Amino acid sequence: MSTLNIINKSPFEKRTLDQCLSRISKDDAVILIEDAVVVAMSGTSYDSQLKTATADKKLYVLTPDLEARGLADRSLLDGLTAVDYKGFVALVTEHDRVHSWL
Repeated sequence: MSTLNIINKSPFEKRTLDQCLSRISKDDAVILIEDAVVVAMSGTSYDSQLKTATADKKLYVLTPDLEARGLADRSLLDGLTAVDYKGFVALVTEHDRVHSWL
């Protein structure tokens, strides 16, 4: 069974991303939405942690939330995949469970 984990809080404000990455299995996926998208860019203090996570987990970032925060033209970290709303829905249907980290 695989889980799609949704992170919507900036890891600079809450520890949900850290907690999620330390608890999920390699078959699970993570999507960064809303304020969590700020760590998808190269050059943050989360670069090495996310690069390590993408070695055995799938990480996604929601493009409309990047655009809403003026980040759409910045370089994403290697290993992260940008998806639109249609792609988000597809991820939900591809996984057995969905977990929102609050």
